[in-house]
Amino acid sequence: LMTELLKRILDSNKRVQEAACSAFATLEEEACTELVPYLAYILDTLVFAFSKYQHKNLLILYDAIGTLADSVGHHLNKPEYIQMLMPPLIQKWNMLKDEDKDLFPLLECLSSVATALQSGFLPYCEPVYQRCVNLVQKTLAQAMLNNAQPEQYEAPDKDFMIVALDLLSGLAEGLGGNIEQLVARSNILTLMYQCMQDKMPEVRQSSFALLGDLTKACFQHVKPCIADFMPILGTNLNPEFISVCNNATWAIGEISIQMGIEMQPYIPMVLHQLVEIINRPNTPKTLLENTAITIGRLGYVCPQEVAPMLQQFIRPWCTSLRNIRDNEEKDSAFRGICTMISVNPSGVIQDFIFFCDAVASWINPKDDLRDMFCKILHGFKNQVGKCFNIWSLCGWKSVSNYNSALDVKKQKLFRLLTEQYFLEYYGGLYQNKNHLNNA
Repeated sequence: LMTELLKRILDSNKRVQEAACSAFATLEEEACTELVPYLAYILDTLVFAFSKYQHKNLLILYDAIGTLADSVGHHLNKPEYIQMLMPPLIQKWNMLKDEDKDLFPLLECLSSVATALQSGFLPYCEPVYQRCVNLVQKTLAQAMLNNAQPEQYEAPDKDFMIVALDLLSGLAEGLGGNIEQLVARSNILTLMYQCMQDKMPEVRQSSFALLGDLTKACFQHVKPCIADFMPILGTNLNPEFISVCNNATWAIGEISIQMGIEMQPYIPMVLHQLVEIINRPNTPKTLLENTAITIGRLGYVCPQEVAPMLQQFIRPWCTSLRNIRDNEEKDSAFRGICTMISVNPSGVIQDFIFFCDAVASWINPKDDLRDMFCKILHGFKNQVGKCFNIWSLCGWKSVSNYNSALDVKKQKLFRLLTEQYFLEYYGGLYQNKNHLNNA
């Protein structure tokens, strides 16, 4: 299938080219890293297509290359692949003027490529970075002129600014700390501050994504601006604009991990909004997960400020994170919830079963995080005394066995037995036994 599609990508008929290239992009999305063994053959075909394709199909080719980068990720970061792929992309980049709308798909493609290549993009990063900064600056300047004298100056096409911000995010994610010098020599943080206040939601969405990525890559340059950024982030925690709210929430979480205890004065600006969002009905899954992670991270660095509100969010917090895979974001969020429970144990009592259910979602927590779980579970076991017989019912000698490479059936058994125990122990408190199944 792949071989035949690649042959058709180089067909002499333009409509066949278009259909084959679109179909191959779909295959890339599904196959992902299964394509890695064939990368040389795939790149050879896609690069050759640059010499055959004309305007319309060239845009589809950019999409196919960007999707390939998204699908195989760092596997693309090999000198031989970079040498094949980058020269034709940079040639097109140099040919297009700043006012040419064909820059949009090329910038989107380069964003995916930069993220995938990581340090492999370093030889190309400086001119790409500077042009993106210039595009943002030009668009903002044109917008200011239009606002001042609308009859004399046209409104800018802000899509140029949006795709430039997205490519800068791709560079920050791909290059990591290697972007530090580029940020130091530019005015990107000043420009980003203006973008964060733009009336267009898509501009704010992209600027918050860039803020989060720069926070991870070079926080030393972001930190002096936090006092200006945080109030703006707080006012954008509005779930009516889902993508804006989602990126602002994520950026707050990344900032909190970097700030530590210094996040304290900013908690009142964001916490109540985050608690409202996590309790809001019909909130999209991704926003719920990001909100829960950010609340957990805020509680990790400032438990005394966040823990008093524990009872107001613990149940939706647990149900939001019970199905996400083990990763660093989940790790920091659960450390936060454990720290908050240690500060305010009464805040979790009524919903302790939900906490147990969320803990059971872990496949392989780090040893110190497992110890935090065990300490909390031991504490509750000791508090309720002999009635707490879940461990023996499950066949575990102690709570320390609880999270050691549990299979799925044992995790489900734990959830079932925990629910049964609390239904019996608290009497009528959990009369509806089906509420967890619906959570």
